[in-house]
Amino acid sequence: MNALRVLVILALVFFASTAAAEPRFVAVDVYVISDKPLAAWQFSFEGGNAGLKVVGIENGDAAVFEDAPYYDRQAVAAGTADRVVVADYSLADVATLPIGRVRVATLHLMLNGDEPPDFDAHLAVAATYGGKHIEAKISLEISSGSEQ
Repeated sequence: MNALRVLVILALVFFASTAAAEPRFVAVDVYVISDKPLAAWQFSFEGGNAGLKVVGIENGDAAVFEDAPYYDRQAVAAGTADRVVVADYSLADVATLPIGRVRVATLHLMLNGDEPPDFDAHLAVAATYGGKHIEAKISLEISSGSEQ
């Protein structure tokens, strides 16, 4: 009888320690950096964590990109997006286009497990007024205080 109790207690401890951690949420700001006016951009984002899902995407700071960017809304709404392609463009006058480090989007992520966030972004294209290709870089920054 005591052996059975010990076995049950060990089994409970084992299952409790292997139970999935509660999901947590992180907001990641995406920046495009260029010394030319930015009129259009496209990037891909992929999570290295097995349990990472994109659960929302919102616009950045620039007034010319005031609406949410283009992405697969169905996959994000369904909670199946572990990789997304995000893009936007503006037909605004060149004088109103942003220059420098521009927050173009914020990605809202759900992470499962206790491992630190692991993700990567690749800037596919950046263009200026008239659709002319420009050199640009992309950077990611976890919003301060966003992890919950």
